[in-house]
Amino acid sequence: MEINTKNSTDINIHLEVTDPEASAAIYETAFGLGERLGFRASQAPSTGFRGFILSLVVSQPSTVDSLVGTAVEAGFAILKPAKKSLWGYSAVVQAPEGTIWKIATSKKKDEGPFTREIEDLVLLQGVADVKASKAFLVERGMTVSKSFGGKYAEFSNPGSPVTLALYPRKAAAKEAGVALEGSGSHRLVLDSSLGSFTDPDGYVWEASA
Repeated sequence: MEINTKNSTDINIHLEVTDPEASAAIYETAFGLGERLGFRASQAPSTGFRGFILSLVVSQPSTVDSLVGTAVEAGFAILKPAKKSLWGYSAVVQAPEGTIWKIATSKKKDEGPFTREIEDLVLLQGVADVKASKAFLVERGMTVSKSFGGKYAEFSNPGSPVTLALYPRKAAAKEAGVALEGSGSHRLVLDSSLGSFTDPDGYVWEASA
């Protein structure tokens, strides 16, 4: 495993949706993310798995259950019910507009007072080649904090609203509990100080205003 603690760059996420105002209201009811998530109007065609998962990292199982509950009330569908695993406790849900979310904690039981606090928002990009995609982003200014060969990579983003990680697309689909196949737009735009480009896996990046 490679470790690098050098600072990197802020990343902001914008989901492309049919009705940004309606989607913002749904997400506020479900998760209360506020300005940590943006929305843009788009009719870009997209079918099947969009290639990525957004993850909410929380402190304990009761937080997972609470966020799943409000997500379902807001119209989300459960793809994987909340349950314990080797790595902790988690569930996977899908928003009405199609985005897949994993809500997870490394704890298997509550160890403190109930809270709905979200510790981290992680964008897990499913990619064709983790090493190649990692190298592409490093060349543009990103800094790797964790790397497990071609299996996983994570970037250092101190203070950023979003932590970016890379995962093989097949593994990402399995994690989401959906079929691997998918085509069209990711329905996701990232803005950062890295500039405007489309990466090797078709994710669109824009320069921060």
